[in-house]
Amino acid sequence: MTIKKRKKSSRQRGSKTHGWGAMKKHRGAGHRGGRGNAGSGKRGDAKKPSLWKNKRYQGKFGFKKKNVKVEVKAINVSYFDDKLDNLLNKKVIKDNKGVYEVDLQKLGYNKLLSSGNVRQKYKITARFASKKAIEKVKSAGGEVVLPEFKQEKKPVEKK
Repeated sequence: MTIKKRKKSSRQRGSKTHGWGAMKKHRGAGHRGGRGNAGSGKRGDAKKPSLWKNKRYQGKFGFKKKNVKVEVKAINVSYFDDKLDNLLNKKVIKDNKGVYEVDLQKLGYNKLLSSGNVRQKYKITARFASKKAIEKVKSAGGEVVLPEFKQEKKPVEKK
């Protein structure tokens, strides 16, 4: 003969605690004092002093992202010969005794590429430059200045 078993919830009707012992034990996270930083409110004296010490006790902070790559914004060498008069009027390029001084950062670029010809003498300051671009500027009597940026020292691993 088969017996039809009732569901647990209906069997525990009338038992007040439904098998959880004391009434207060089965109310979410109440028995363990809450979740996260709960208990730091009006009567949460246990956690309050430790929260007063650290003004910022939530969120991510204190570490730098790894492998952040620099976004390359490139410009060709021929651009300066084509737009020389316009750039001189805007005072983006300085004329220093026949040598035109260009700072690519002021123009919003960080890399110098070699497409086109160079007919004037330029002193170009850029973060990056291709080898051909440096050669073309030098062959016209100018120079390319590449300032060295500080790199973070990596810790030496001990074996």
